[in-house]
Amino acid sequence: MRLLDQWVLAVGACLMAASAAAATVEVGGVKLEDSIEVRGTKLQLNGAGVRYKAIFKVYTAGLYLTKKAGTPEEVYATPGAKRMSITMLRDIDSAELGKLFSRGMEDNMDKAAFSKVVPGVLRMSQLFSDCKKLNAGDNFTIDWIPGTGTLITVKCSPQIEPFKEPEFFNALMRIWLGSQPADWKLKEALLGKS
Repeated sequence: MRLLDQWVLAVGACLMAASAAAATVEVGGVKLEDSIEVRGTKLQLNGAGVRYKAIFKVYTAGLYLTKKAGTPEEVYATPGAKRMSITMLRDIDSAELGKLFSRGMEDNMDKAAFSKVVPGVLRMSQLFSDCKKLNAGDNFTIDWIPGTGTLITVKCSPQIEPFKEPEFFNALMRIWLGSQPADWKLKEALLGKS
């Protein structure tokens, strides 16, 4: 009996270790949870990938939604909370990153739509400018909270008021999922296609 008990315990330990390992995925050296909770809503990892600039790894991004989405339109239309989690893989001037995000939004929207989010773009640019620098390993999140708005949380900058414009979160998502994404391979990865 003792041998059987030991065997059962060993198998149980292996199964627990396997399930714990399955709870995270590693992308670009960054561990991302398969599921997270944002304001009481369980979200699942839709996709994750690495943003490259030329041959250099810049950051790892993970997109969390309430249900799987395979197209940008499905991502925009998915109800409930959403999160984009970004972990830097290299040091970068955060003001420059803010400018790149602003440009990415503008490149993926028509002028009339972009003009509606300009106040949010200016606030976001200031948020990143206040940080001065993001170092490798630093993480920030962009959350859509229904009834609240878009929250951008950066550890080097105090939490600011939510971006109330309902189209602001989707405008940000167009940086990665729009017709002119920052990185085509990252777009595919965020949509769960790689």
